[in-house]
Amino acid sequence: MILAAAQTKPTRGNIDANLLDHYQFIELAVQNGAQLIAFPEMSITDYERENALELAFKKDDSRLNHLKKLAIENKIIIIAGAPVQIESQLFIGEFVISPDNSVAVYTKQFLHEGEDEFFQSSFDYNPMITIENKNISFAICADIDNPLHAENACKRETDIYIASIFFTPNGIPNAYRDLQSYAEKHKMNVLMANFSGESWGYPSAGQSAFWNNKGELAGQMNDSDSGLLLVENQNDNWTSKVVKI
Repeated sequence: MILAAAQTKPTRGNIDANLLDHYQFIELAVQNGAQLIAFPEMSITDYERENALELAFKKDDSRLNHLKKLAIENKIIIIAGAPVQIESQLFIGEFVISPDNSVAVYTKQFLHEGEDEFFQSSFDYNPMITIENKNISFAICADIDNPLHAENACKRETDIYIASIFFTPNGIPNAYRDLQSYAEKHKMNVLMANFSGESWGYPSAGQSAFWNNKGELAGQMNDSDSGLLLVENQNDNWTSKVVKI
């Protein structure tokens, strides 16, 4: 099994440019044999609150068509984030785009302070997928601040917990602490994807990382590069490498 975390530098509000970046990252992940690639929080639009409604995607959005095509052609699962509108409600969400042409939506369950002015939270959209008999579940940013989220993932027999985040340099030490703790306590492998560069007018911390189910840090990127953190499992032994863009 090979998984990829994409550490990207988004352009705020420029969906076309950000999607082109996604295509490039996906191509690189495919070249390296990845079966799944996870992008950071709201990766398609960049992190956004005030303009989220006008940037929002729907589940059947035609702008997802090329991502769906790439998933099918390359047999890769793509986890890409955006503000997601479901009926009249707006969520911080991500699309789980699978090679069978299906698209599932995960919505952020625990909002950060201030996000509730613009978004709803929901436990109703919480898909789980499977690769090589391993159960994979998802988290978005502030979800990881609440231990209940990881506990619930554990109760669902999650083997791999994927966190798509936007954390600044001030927040990243807490993210590392919490994710390491969840990996060790719940015996889950944890893959985290964060932006590098600037997002929403703030610096992003990068440092996308992977912890094995013993809580050992088995791979990480630095705070500034764009690229992929690739992790490979052979006989329950995880190894990693970084490919820069």
